[in-house]
Amino acid sequence: MNEPIRRLSMLAALLFTALLVSSTWLQVVGAEAINDRPDNRRTALKNYGQERGQILLGGQPIARSVPSDDELQWQRVYASPETYAHITGYYSFEYGAGGGLEGAANSLLSGTDDTLFYGRVSDILSGKASKGASLELTIDPQAQRAAKEALGDQRGAVVAMDPRTGAILAMYSSPTYSPTPLVSHEQGTAAKAWESLNADSSRPLVNRAIGGNLYPPGSVFKVVTAAAAIESGDYDKSSSIPGPAVLDLPQTDVGLPNSHPGACGPNDRVTLAVAMQDSCNTAFGWLGMELGGDTVGDQASKFGFGDKLEIPMDVTPSTFPTGLNPPQEAQSAIGQYDVRVTPLQVAMMSSAVANDGVVMRPYVVERVQGDDLSVISDTKPEQLSRAIDPETATELTDMMKLVVERGTGTQAAVPGTSVAGKTGTAEHAEGAAPHAWFTGFAPADNPKVAVAVVVEDGGRAGNEAYGGSVAGPISAAVMKAVLE
Repeated sequence: MNEPIRRLSMLAALLFTALLVSSTWLQVVGAEAINDRPDNRRTALKNYGQERGQILLGGQPIARSVPSDDELQWQRVYASPETYAHITGYYSFEYGAGGGLEGAANSLLSGTDDTLFYGRVSDILSGKASKGASLELTIDPQAQRAAKEALGDQRGAVVAMDPRTGAILAMYSSPTYSPTPLVSHEQGTAAKAWESLNADSSRPLVNRAIGGNLYPPGSVFKVVTAAAAIESGDYDKSSSIPGPAVLDLPQTDVGLPNSHPGACGPNDRVTLAVAMQDSCNTAFGWLGMELGGDTVGDQASKFGFGDKLEIPMDVTPSTFPTGLNPPQEAQSAIGQYDVRVTPLQVAMMSSAVANDGVVMRPYVVERVQGDDLSVISDTKPEQLSRAIDPETATELTDMMKLVVERGTGTQAAVPGTSVAGKTGTAEHAEGAAPHAWFTGFAPADNPKVAVAVVVEDGGRAGNEAYGGSVAGPISAAVMKAVLE
């Protein structure tokens, strides 16, 4: 064989080898990634060929599939779609599964999860049509509706939890949206809705309760600073600390003022309990510098800051800054500077105080059920961390009760029960109205619900907003719904 023919033969062999390797790679190694692509029409048609699992509240579906008379065979429908949009998410032929449980638990709902393997084999052997698993949620419908109605057209979020278990009882983000147009089988309808939602500057697709652009917590963070102070062993609720009208900050000519005129107590002194009751900035700023940024940051991490959580939707970790100088320590201790949180994290802080100092792992799926209502798995409450000692939790509860009984949070009171709470008014941008916050739990002596509320830019009150007057009544409405 002459040289040119030998070279051509080698080239042909290499090409056949490359073709063999490429096809093997696509069929074996890359098959799963290709099947999982949202734009894979063949996979999408296959998935629509079987009934998708339901998302249930109290046994009643808020998301289910009904027979369709087109090539997709099944149509996804949602009950009270705007109330539960950020919990259910959407299952769209055009845009895939996302926005909530439809995306986060897609393998269960579609029936492809490994835990459902034996059920799939049984269906094949019996000739039975396979169905996806259903999810029974922890959400309390009354609490969810109360959150939606109380927040109204204001931007923000509400989270309610059972502090004893971590079960999420309400999770509402505003503005909301309807997933119904997104799941339409008419391509034009889905595309128009998708473009409109993504072009909306208010970002209705973002679940503000667990993600998006995180919020400065303002004075609700004083719960963490107070916890760090008491845990240090150097302070208790009766400790007298400085509370001047303006706190002198080293390394700067700018002082830290209170949100109200004057000092927080006689002779510029105040007890830690009264500082919490009246939300004294200067007292907590002083504490922040005395304790140091590392101590306050360590305490924040014990409450869950920095943890990457799945409920099963991904939760953006809350953050506390590091490498602080004294003025930054003072600002961070009152929830300003670069402290950033989700409303879920703030609810976890209150839950820990309510639960004798223990942070429970939050979750929204109570159980996974087969199509015959058999229980595939139950979520077991799980301790995430111990944030504080039980004695510290008791002192914080007493201090937070004062906030609602006679301090900045009186409008968060619930008739007939004792509420422990903390207000917050968080500055976040030059010239913008502050965010209004409230967090707390009830009944204070036997907690069954912990709540966090944030209203962006002061809501309807604008620059006149305070956490107690704007967010407090929303919290009260949600607590009342749960307790009744």
